[in-house]
Amino acid sequence: MSTPHPTAGPAAGCPVTGAPATAAALYGPGLDGDTMPALYEELRGTHGPVAPVSLAPGIDAWLVLGHRELLRLTREEQDFSHDPRRWSLLREGRVPADSPILPMVGWRPALLFADGQQHRRMRVAVSDALAGINGHELRRSVRATAEALIAGFAAHGEADLVAAYARMLPMRVIAGLLGVDDRTGRELVEAVGGLVSAAGGAADASRRMGAILQALIEEKRRARGDDIVSALLHHPARLTDEEVLHNLVVMFVAGNQTTVNWIATSLRILLCDPALRSSLSGGHLGVDDALDLVLWRFPPTQNFPARYATRDMRFGGQDIRAGDMLILGLAAANADPEVLPADGAPVVGNRSHLAFGAGPHTCPAQDPARLITRTAVDTIRHRLPDLELAVPEAELKWINSPWSKGLGTLPVRFTSPQLPQGPVPSPAPAWPHRNAVQPQARPH
Repeated sequence: MSTPHPTAGPAAGCPVTGAPATAAALYGPGLDGDTMPALYEELRGTHGPVAPVSLAPGIDAWLVLGHRELLRLTREEQDFSHDPRRWSLLREGRVPADSPILPMVGWRPALLFADGQQHRRMRVAVSDALAGINGHELRRSVRATAEALIAGFAAHGEADLVAAYARMLPMRVIAGLLGVDDRTGRELVEAVGGLVSAAGGAADASRRMGAILQALIEEKRRARGDDIVSALLHHPARLTDEEVLHNLVVMFVAGNQTTVNWIATSLRILLCDPALRSSLSGGHLGVDDALDLVLWRFPPTQNFPARYATRDMRFGGQDIRAGDMLILGLAAANADPEVLPADGAPVVGNRSHLAFGAGPHTCPAQDPARLITRTAVDTIRHRLPDLELAVPEAELKWINSPWSKGLGTLPVRFTSPQLPQGPVPSPAPAWPHRNAVQPQARPH
């Protein structure tokens, strides 16, 4: 699904142009969601707001840790391009074709990898497709799906809320928005998991995802439906089938895994922070406030690829060369001491975090993601009011990825499920918006 990449490369450990050879590894079994925050602070203390890191053997980059620097990185396209074809290591044939990070950073004809007018053209189509979602119906669909999932494990008195809830719920909801069945949705989720892990099977996962989405596009070309795929195919921006496919990849990878992590982390914080749970139960804190605390402290996407310097420059105290890769350190920038309260108090009622990025490439799906997460958290709080963690917090397992901070498991127990009386309602379709105006072509 990515464009062909050169296969030759120098010995592992060769740094990017201009980067020191002492790059810290953002990969490996010893680095997970529990240990990454300490690494960010170590890097900040040693290098300042921009630090040298390694994403895979021989693949070095700059990690932007500073809040102010990350805002500049995301807003100034003339200095920092989204197009990985500018990447020096790639242009010089120094990235192996089987590198596990290529499926995430390799060029695709999608809005995530475009600048200027080309980005705006694709973003209009994606934004209009997302705007067609009926928020009321989406909330009903999420709640009905959540009720059904909880009913499925309620009799056992225990569950793994990652496998049985946080991972299943967004998959089913997003599958409905895409117009695919449960089985296809599950196959897509499995492919996403392989893609973001940056492990040896990432390329195969990328190919499997591409095959599923290509078949879906061909089906929707033959028979238009009420779904996001059909909306993209028939938008006035006239995306090609290839552009639709790759924008669906971006939407599904970013939307599904991020929402899974957001739900699971929010539930973990509520289970492990009695003060927060008490404030929420007592009405002193709203669910959205709790969700924003999670986005500040534990953003579901830790690091996001990537920008490429368009010229030599001094940035964040480092000498950056044209073609260097820069990674958005979302979690590290949120923890920048320059933007946090001096007394260490939690940030409440403030959405200036960078969990969804910033600038013209800010995530266009953050509103439906918040609705899904809020409904998922609220539903399980009311249906399982005595929910508690079944293992010590230190024993929780994390997924291993340079990009994503996510729990591998969240084992819980409970004794008094409060299930609704009568049959669980079927999820309602959430697309299109009944009152949606048909999208019109916009000037660029």
